[in-house]
Amino acid sequence: MKTEYSCGAVVYTIINGKRKYVIITNKKGIYGFPKGHIEKGETKIETALREIKEETNLDVNLLDDFKESETIIKDEQRIKHITYFLASYNDQKIKPKEDEVSSVKLMSYDEAINLFQFDSRKEVLKKAEKFLNKK
Repeated sequence: MKTEYSCGAVVYTIINGKRKYVIITNKKGIYGFPKGHIEKGETKIETALREIKEETNLDVNLLDDFKESETIIKDEQRIKHITYFLASYNDQKIKPKEDEVSSVKLMSYDEAINLFQFDSRKEVLKKAEKFLNKK
């Protein structure tokens, strides 16, 4: 079985006192977070920062003490492990890279959780929200 490794982040900002999450839609219509494959020689953090920049044009700050995983069985031949960090940004405009993603939108927790097609992705967002609510 082929194993793939990707990294990304649950990215958020505060607008008018409310937390908004950066949610991407990939070319297959799947909702999620900015992420992508680890390139040779990259650390997980370097991959996450690069992929966020590539997909959204955002320069983010990673928060300490948050790291979650998601495992997806793609088919009988492939399994994908995704590591997510938590990241924030301020006063930047999102510019989706059209050859990478179909769209990038800011959404509330409730909007995002109701759109996600995968329970594992919902769990990552739930843990991020819980973590941020404790801060």
